[in-house]
Amino acid sequence: MYRPSSFSQLPEIVKNLLIINGLLFFATISLQKLGIDLVKILGLHQFQSPDFRPHQIVTHFFMHGSLTHLFFNMFALWMFGKILENVWGAKRFLIFYIITGLGAALIHLLITQYQIISLSNQFPELLDLAVEGRYNTGIGISKRLTQLVITPTVGASGAVFGLLLAFGMLFPNTLLYIYFAIPIKAKYFVMVYGAIELYSGLSNNPADNVAHFAHLGGMLFGYILIRYWKTNSDSFY
Repeated sequence: MYRPSSFSQLPEIVKNLLIINGLLFFATISLQKLGIDLVKILGLHQFQSPDFRPHQIVTHFFMHGSLTHLFFNMFALWMFGKILENVWGAKRFLIFYIITGLGAALIHLLITQYQIISLSNQFPELLDLAVEGRYNTGIGISKRLTQLVITPTVGASGAVFGLLLAFGMLFPNTLLYIYFAIPIKAKYFVMVYGAIELYSGLSNNPADNVAHFAHLGGMLFGYILIRYWKTNSDSFY
């Protein structure tokens, strides 16, 4: 196992990620007053959307839709990230964070594209309406298709779920406290949370605006990366 020469309560990468996410959130609020929509520019749009730009695959996981969204993601980043960065070191931690964030985006795009293609194949004429941000009120799936095409995705949740998975793998018997009161071992917490995300994703509730498969994508890529490191480095554990 990598042994840090010193333990920092707020190591450099985690600190800078907290700052960047915070600054972009407050920039989003400030620039809205000037008519500039940072979510539209930096949020991740589907390929069919006229607002899609390649840089959004990276920039979207530094953006957040609300103060609550920002707070919980940054709290989890601080809680789990500081420990993992102290164990892994800055370089490995940053690689892990970026790859799980990109992996989450990839899985989210693949699942959403599958849904868009499946719906548009049934009613090809609805896709043009969806791209324009409109829908046919007489056809039930039209509104859902429009939501899938034009709704941008923002948030660090994919990378954060990767960190949660990593913490559960490296420190499986560490107690976490749900609502600061109910103790549960990290490995069980990860399993339960993963199962909830899978169920929620498969439920495909149109009223649910959470990218559950992005969360699962972050966990999946985190698992693959940790197994790869373990296999290719005898000193990892």
